[in-house]
Amino acid sequence: MTVCLLLFALKRRWRWFGFRLYANALVLFLITPVDIAAPMTAFSGKLTINLDAIAANWRLIQSRLAAGARAGAVVKADAYGLGVQEVAPALYRAGCRDFFVANLAEALLVRSLLAGDAQVIVLSGCAPREESEFVRNGIVPVITSATMAERWLGVKGASKCGAVLKVNSGMGRLGLEPNEFESLLMHPNFANAGFFMLMSHLACADQFDHPLNAAQLQRFERMRQAFLKKVPAATASLANSSGIFISPSFHYDVARPGVALYGGNPLQRRQNPMRKVVDLRLPVLQVRHLASGEAVGYGASFITQRPSVLLTLAGGYADGLFRSAAAGGVVYLGEKPLPIVGRVSMDSIVVDATDVPQAAMPAEGNMLELLGDNVGVDDLAAAAGTIGYEILTSLGGRYRREYIGGAND
Repeated sequence: MTVCLLLFALKRRWRWFGFRLYANALVLFLITPVDIAAPMTAFSGKLTINLDAIAANWRLIQSRLAAGARAGAVVKADAYGLGVQEVAPALYRAGCRDFFVANLAEALLVRSLLAGDAQVIVLSGCAPREESEFVRNGIVPVITSATMAERWLGVKGASKCGAVLKVNSGMGRLGLEPNEFESLLMHPNFANAGFFMLMSHLACADQFDHPLNAAQLQRFERMRQAFLKKVPAATASLANSSGIFISPSFHYDVARPGVALYGGNPLQRRQNPMRKVVDLRLPVLQVRHLASGEAVGYGASFITQRPSVLLTLAGGYADGLFRSAAAGGVVYLGEKPLPIVGRVSMDSIVVDATDVPQAAMPAEGNMLELLGDNVGVDDLAAAAGTIGYEILTSLGGRYRREYIGGAND
């Protein structure tokens, strides 16, 4: 697959033969996982990704949307670390046609994976001198600033390619300010931009009762009405994963679920309606018997209070297991939680199995659950003092990955 994608890029972007390769060919090659299987041992962690669950989560979100609205899919950062080469086609088979990525390099890869009726939209827009690449490859930029808009208005073929216009309704990160938006609407070349969608982003959607949600909705609606006067057939997009569940008034035409597709909980402090997507198992490297009063791990941060049986597992912060997870993290042996003790190391963690009956004690090479039926992404995130997004996107490349489902949605 990697070789095919590289050849595709070279064929389309070789310029000045003998002098230089266009940079996107190299970028596309570098971001595409190499199809060389790492040698497997009994001490390799196993990460299982359920493509059927991702498709089911997309369909659940689609079913929750207001009439006429459709669900896209945010697949940036390699589909939140789960593998865009597998995830994007599975979502396409489920019915998704709007795919959101972070930059042009990601867009080129996703574009190569999907049929022509899929729309690939770059959330960060186009950098200077990238505009022609968007037009050439049929990739849609999100115009996020007045200067970017000015450049886009002068691009030949921009109206055919189309673009999304982003406005700042309260996030304060990307998007035109209201005065910039009003000036752009009056630009004599406005029609040349091919704008077909107005977009904004919610800052506090995971807090349903936060007053900024209503304020952003009001500001966005006001700008949308002005936009429709210039582009009567324009669509609009505001809701992210959590925003979808605030109210149908946030749905507009296209919703942009991200972490919810991958099993993250879009409902703060409520039961997660999404199916779990990832299962992570770590093998036992060693079973250790320690007397009372012995130190465990760097800094001797854990001291045994009784004769103890400890399991050293293969997986550490190099694999996306945050050091802070030691404070309250657990792994599961069947249905029994085993607390992480001591500090998380680069390649290993230690768990306390003292209360496990001898007959049930795992042996070297046996697998324990870090993520799965008993521990969700948000559970591990809470133990580490972070968010589910960071857990997913930090999962390391040393795991043996297995994809299940996704063949016939």
